[in-house]
Amino acid sequence: MSREMCYRCFWPKRLCWCSSISPIKTRTKIIILMHPKEYKQVKAATGRFAHLCLANSEIHTDVSFDANKPVQALINDPRYFPVLLYPCANALNLSDKGFSPDFCAGRQLLVFMLDATWILAKRMFNRSPSLQKLPRLMFVPQEKSRYKIKKQPHDWCLSTIEAAHELMLALEKAGLDNYERPTQMLALFDKMQQYQISCMQDPSKQSYRQSQKLKSPVAVV
Repeated sequence: MSREMCYRCFWPKRLCWCSSISPIKTRTKIIILMHPKEYKQVKAATGRFAHLCLANSEIHTDVSFDANKPVQALINDPRYFPVLLYPCANALNLSDKGFSPDFCAGRQLLVFMLDATWILAKRMFNRSPSLQKLPRLMFVPQEKSRYKIKKQPHDWCLSTIEAAHELMLALEKAGLDNYERPTQMLALFDKMQQYQISCMQDPSKQSYRQSQKLKSPVAVV
């Protein structure tokens, strides 16, 4: 018999994390664009945890978002100033001392984040010209990745929940938002990882250890 699941955090109900999460209110609307493999297969699912921690956030699952009606409605809604969190040479850097907090021109900032492995995130970006046309946003992380159960391409590659945490720190520093309870997302991330490490070290959970070894050691953005 399959285990009874919590359909908010997508963990077995006996391991449900929801009671330890208090959604944080933000002025910024954050949209997590999740690859179907993240939704269906990846155990860590840090994008889902980031969504649960941020009250003003949504998850949309797809590979190409040009035909995704809810995402296109958000992009074209005149109330929002939509940007894509995607580091590159011409991105607006929230960590830059010369950054102007009035760049939203009175509209509500809406940030799209790609939630996938680095390879799949690039495919999502390349297959979505409407995302490519958005202004790019970036920040300089204050800390290296804390990922213990997956190998990152380099130390500054962040999981989705770490990126959401660093984004909120940068938005607050830039005067665009307030970040209440800044320890919550990282504490949840650490708690989740510690549980998975304990399972991999438990001799009675051979099948769990084998399933972890089969996963590709690439990062989540």
